[in-house]
Amino acid sequence: MSDDLRHMAHALRLGRRGMGQCWPNPAVGCVIVKEGRVVGRGWTAPGGRPHAEPQALAMAGEAARGATAYVTLEPCAHTGKTPPCTEALRKAGIARVVAPLADSDPRVSGKGFAYLRSHGIEVTTGILAAEAARDHAGFFLKVERGRPWVTLKLANSFDGRIATATGESQWITGPEARRAVHGLRAAHDAVMVGAGTARADDPALTVRGWGQVRQPVRVVASRLIDVPLMSRLASTARDEPVWMIHGREAAAMTRKAWASCGARLLPCDVSGGRLDPEALLSVLGGQGLTRVFCEGGGQLAASLLAADMVDELVGFTAGLALGAEGRPGVGAMGVDRLSEAPRFVLEETTRVGEDVMHRWIRPRV
Repeated sequence: MSDDLRHMAHALRLGRRGMGQCWPNPAVGCVIVKEGRVVGRGWTAPGGRPHAEPQALAMAGEAARGATAYVTLEPCAHTGKTPPCTEALRKAGIARVVAPLADSDPRVSGKGFAYLRSHGIEVTTGILAAEAARDHAGFFLKVERGRPWVTLKLANSFDGRIATATGESQWITGPEARRAVHGLRAAHDAVMVGAGTARADDPALTVRGWGQVRQPVRVVASRLIDVPLMSRLASTARDEPVWMIHGREAAAMTRKAWASCGARLLPCDVSGGRLDPEALLSVLGGQGLTRVFCEGGGQLAASLLAADMVDELVGFTAGLALGAEGRPGVGAMGVDRLSEAPRFVLEETTRVGEDVMHRWIRPRV
């Protein structure tokens, strides 16, 4: 592996530490190398600031002069709440910047590279571009299409059931799989469920067992907000954010009651008697979310899949069978032919405790 590939892979690993922690900004990593030695490194801080580059430059100090900066996305060239990273790189005396690809944000796209080159800084692009594009896919979707990346998670029995006929579901999978789910929650900006899951499971939807992390926004998609006020979500809405995505016909008293608990109420268009999935994700994208982790239930999963709004599937399969009377993980989709069913490409299969985790990605077109 060449030095450029090795250092960019290092920067990408650092950037992933910010996933779920820095929205609405991208999770960027930066490594500064001088004479073959890493002298500074950083990644986007929780809340999105400071950016990766100034953190790495602060660590490098004077050693940054004449060094190479490996950054996982084109450095920003506009002034927001902080000065541009391109300016920070120039002032620090960086001689070369290696970045895999351009930022699709029109405030930055191409301008960062142009600024660096105009000030005599060598720019190299294309290093591990596919890997970087995958890491930043949620940010790019928000910028280009106004919606976040959607990961749909299902924990099933071997025969594809999420509960028995009586609704018992805790626990189909083992403790190692449940811990892995908390890690996946931490890597997303929000955790989303439908009203049925919120009623049946009374979930907390928080990250537990992974140390101090920025908790994901807890999103409930419920046309009529038919979720009990005597629930863990309602009682903790002032501690960690709860967003209720609802239809405009939801009762005013219900909206007022949830708002008084501290929840944020976000109206959404309805189609066919249900929240429109495309409109739902547009609402979330408009609030700055880049990565959403959907944990069901079956009807919400079905609507997202049918609308081709799921980008990644994560399944945890346990070695037990519940039979046809068990509850399926995905509701009715009206699929009559195999050609109509959404297909995904297998990315990974891993043993997690006594269960199997498998990840699937929507085919790239």
